[in-house]
Amino acid sequence: MSLAASDTLKENIIAEAAAQGFDLCRFVSADSAAAATAAATNAEGLRAFVEAGHHGQMSWMETRMEARAAPTALWGEAKSVIMLGVNYGPESDPLAALEEDDKGVISVYAQRRDYHDVIKKKLKALARWLVAQSGAQVKVFVDTAPVMEKPLAMRAGLGWQGKHTNLVSRDFGSWLFLGSVFTDIELPADEAEHDHCGACTACLDVCPTNAFPAPYKIDARRCISYLTIEHKGMIERALRPLMGNHIYGCDDCLAVCPWNKFAQVAADTKLALQEAYDRPDLIALSRLDDAAFRDFFKDTPIKRTGRDSFIRNVLVALGNMRAPTQAHIEAVKARLHDDAEAVRASAVWALAQIAPYELEKMRPQLRGDDSALVAEELNAIDRGA
Repeated sequence: MSLAASDTLKENIIAEAAAQGFDLCRFVSADSAAAATAAATNAEGLRAFVEAGHHGQMSWMETRMEARAAPTALWGEAKSVIMLGVNYGPESDPLAALEEDDKGVISVYAQRRDYHDVIKKKLKALARWLVAQSGAQVKVFVDTAPVMEKPLAMRAGLGWQGKHTNLVSRDFGSWLFLGSVFTDIELPADEAEHDHCGACTACLDVCPTNAFPAPYKIDARRCISYLTIEHKGMIERALRPLMGNHIYGCDDCLAVCPWNKFAQVAADTKLALQEAYDRPDLIALSRLDDAAFRDFFKDTPIKRTGRDSFIRNVLVALGNMRAPTQAHIEAVKARLHDDAEAVRASAVWALAQIAPYELEKMRPQLRGDDSALVAEELNAIDRGA
């Protein structure tokens, strides 16, 4: 393909991407010398992250590290990567919800239809168009394959990775969903974006759990998003009081970024915020059984976390309430009889925080629970841990 033809095709791809609902469309080489250098750097960073144990229970990150770092390792035919962004900017400041501690805080991205489904549909439509126009081979990815999208997005010029390790855009601040189309045709690459964080440390300073050991480094084991979404079993006792009323994900480091002054409210109606997920009542959530949980969250990414882990999160939030009512106490007590032992154990902790006198009355009954998790929570309370 001639240079003029590739330039024209690139312009047409940008126009088609906009027609499909993408807010940003940029291009990066998959097989150039710069791509190889970037892949080596990415692989080194990922390896250090995993070797430090900062990935927690996400064992899948230990495999195929080279493939994650280099597009050509994932697909040998790749010549170019089309990086695409969809804005999901909220209408209001997510940090405001933290003050209503009788309500749960769900990350902005999860208060809507599952973005994987919405973005993948757009990507496939763009890919079909590209195949029809050029005969190219293509592969599409959206946060489900081993693709390090944020470094690719930075090289393509969509934004830069901030000190919180997330992408920051000049045009949309912190709020971008990313997707990519790999293709076997060479397209003119765009200039990479540069870091514009300067001396700002707002994202590092706001983190409730101190999940950033250094700028541009994250320890997922302390990150509320990881703890409420990926982590299975009991959440570390010392971290629970720091989680506040976060019950699924955390936007604190995203929301505080000064670049959000340029953010825009999401325009795609398919990604509209759902009112039911905006500060939902903790008592109502605590009562969800598995069927009700799956029905309530059926079109969101929350459903993949599973009911038991989600109710665990809700109980941590209830345990962090500053002025619980008797209704909140009763909601926690009800979960002492839950089928899931992590839920029962989390209820023990929560009750000890908001109504220790109620816990003391129930100790004889709780001692009959054969769960090791429940026993450990009771023993920790006795130790003052």
